[in-house]
Formats: sequence, C-alpha cells, structure tokens
Amino acid sequence: MNEPPHASSRVTRDAGPPASRRSSRRTVLAAVAASTATAVPLLSAPPAAASPKRYHDQDLLHVGTWGQDQVHAVRFDPARATMTSLGAVAEVSSNWVAVHPTRPVLYAAGGEPGGFIRTFRIDDVSGALRKTGELETEAVQGSSGGLSYIGLTAEADTLLVADFATGSAATVPIRSDGVLGAVASSVQDTGSGPHPRQAGPHAHHVVVDPSGRFALVADFGADRVFVRDYDRTTHQLSARRPDGDGSYATAPGSGPRRLAFHPNGWTAYLLNELTADIEVLRWDAREGVLTPRRILTTNAPGHTGTTSAAELAISGDGRHVYTSNRGDNALVVFSADPRTGLLTEVQRLPCGGVTPWSFSLHPGGRWLFVANKGSGSVDLFRVDPRSGRLTGTGTSVAVPSPGCVSVRPARH
Repeated sequence: MNEPPHASSRVTRDAGPPASRRSSRRTVLAAVAASTATAVPLLSAPPAAASPKRYHDQDLLHVGTWGQDQVHAVRFDPARATMTSLGAVAEVSSNWVAVHPTRPVLYAAGGEPGGFIRTFRIDDVSGALRKTGELETEAVQGSSGGLSYIGLTAEADTLLVADFATGSAATVPIRSDGVLGAVASSVQDTGSGPHPRQAGPHAHHVVVDPSGRFALVADFGADRVFVRDYDRTTHQLSARRPDGDGSYATAPGSGPRRLAFHPNGWTAYLLNELTADIEVLRWDAREGVLTPRRILTTNAPGHTGTTSAAELAISGDGRHVYTSNRGDNALVVFSADPRTGLLTEVQRLPCGGVTPWSFSLHPGGRWLFVANKGSGSVDLFRVDPRSGRLTGTGTSVAVPSPGCVSVRPARH
C-alpha cells in the first residue's frame, strides 16, 4: 500500500468485444447501538446559533488519515465550491472510511493488527463523530498493514472488507439502522508475486458484481483477482470449488489494486498498482469468469521514476473512467465506448498536490475530491458531466496524510 519502486508499464491489443468456506470468527465487541460511555467526540457540539438549517445545503466530508490515527471532517459547499476544515473529529486508526448512504453512520477501518472496524454516529451539524461500536475481523492476526479497504454493497446491507495484512476478505452484515452484526464470513487468499512487496497474498479491494452472485477480490500480493461465490441472504462469501477458486491472473508483478464494473454489467476495469496500468476485462456473470480485452498505461509518455497507480472510479452513466497515478502526481481520465466499454484517454492533469492516494466522486457527479497524501491536502476538482474532463478549482483544505474521503450529501 506504500509507494513501490519503479516497475515498467505494458500495453497489449484488444481481444475484441464480447458477443465458502466459512472461517472461524473472533469478535471482540459486536457493533452495538449508540452508547455514550464508549467515546466522547473531539469536536464539541455547535453553538445554539448554528441551527441545522444553516447547513441544509452543504455536504460533510470525512477524511481518513494514513498513519495519523485521526479522522478529519470538512464541510463542502457545492454552490460556492468551498471546503471548510472542521478539524479532527476522532482519534482512531483510519486506513479507510466509508459512510452509510442513508444513515448518519461512518465506518473506519484500522491499520493495526486485528482488522478493527469502528462505527461512529455522525452529527450532521458539527461533523462530530461519536463512537458506537467496534469489531475485530481477523480470526488470526496478521502483520502490520491492517485493512486496506471497506465498502458497502449496493443494498447497504453488507460491509465488504479487504485485509491487506492477512491476505483475506471478509463480510459483515449491516442492520437497517447501520449497526454492524458479527463477521459473517472470511476467505483466505493464496499466492505471491515477484516483487519484494508480494511475498504473500495482500487483499486490496472487494466488490460484488452487478448480478449479486459473486464477490471479486483484487489481491495485490498474489497477482490475482479471486472470484468468490456470494450469498446475499446470508451475507457470506465462499470458495467456489473444492479444488480451488476461480481467479483471473494478471501479469507477474502487476499488483492488482482496484476493480470496478461498468453499468453494462459485462465490462470490468482493473487498476494495477505496480505497473500503473488499467485492464479492460470481459465479465461472464453466468460463469463468474473474467477474460482480458485490452490494457492501457496510466503513465505519462516518457515516464521515469516511481511507477504507482492508486485509485479507480466510473461515472454514474458509465461514460467516463477516472484513475490516479502516484508516480506522476496525476489524474488520468478515459472515455468509455458505450457499445464496447473500451477506453480512450481524454485527459491527463496534475492532481493538485503530491501522491494522490485516492479520490472520491461526489454522488451528484459534478465534483471530485482528491486525497493527496504527500502534500497533506484534499483538493477539489470540477467534473464536466458531458465530457468527463476535470478542472482544478484551486480549492483545497489541509489534512495530515489524507488517505481517503467519504461523502455524506446534504439532507435537504
């Protein structure tokens, strides 16, 4: 998950358009309903003059920090394109943070051994966080590195967990009120790669496919995308066959990091960290199989030095794909062919800072927030929904070592 040394990129031709095992679980503290005894928010309640109506048209951003053991809050005003820091609102390890789509609940994934996930109640006026629960997801603790990603399913009924340290993926049920249940499943990855950082498996991302039948795990260390069966009723993922899992193998030393599905349901995009390229894949939802179609580099022409891609996202209409390149300190925008899903680079621009660890598209599709870890800033970009092109606004807010940004839209 740290910046790797140099590795070369690669490009291949298009292949053409397409015609659980359940592990033992160890839960230290089940996520429970709000308890005022568990934690006290760092940010005090707002003064009486700051009524909720004052912020009815402003969004809340919560920013996880890499190695700083804090979550910061930022108020975003889309009408004025301004961001206002609210400071640190929780003292907690936060490799990744995710917000519930309808409830004032934030989930924070820890970087320490144990695979800890903490839940917080969000105060929409002040941005303050009040801890409401804590869950340990690792049955057997791994080394340093901890969790690399958490995300919610489309139904917001399951939390998907990628554990970089142990090379495993887990699922946790989410109640209708946003409270977490006990760990439902955990499946161990296997394999390694030629890079010094690939001595063993390192799960980096988990996503459920559009059919809801499979969970795919991008494993940085194994140079694989593991395809797991997923049961929406039990919230469990499992190994697909007794003789081994279905998986897609990348080129040795690629370091798969992020995976996303196009709205057409049969196109997937895979971003590889160590080679800084993006693969266009065909997805067979009946068999749960990925096949390669095209690979494009995210490196600039004549690129030298560190090679490292980091983040991947698709616009809501599927017309544009966004990536970040940490080696070039750049954002790269691709257009997606509506018929084939194939990509064409349309823009490359500076990320507004140094080391774009991740970024988040605003749910409305008109803004993009970049967590520039090296420069300690979250930088705001305007998105043209027609062309997909980005424009730097010059607006930024200081946050120590920002790793990721969650967006809670304003409640009108």
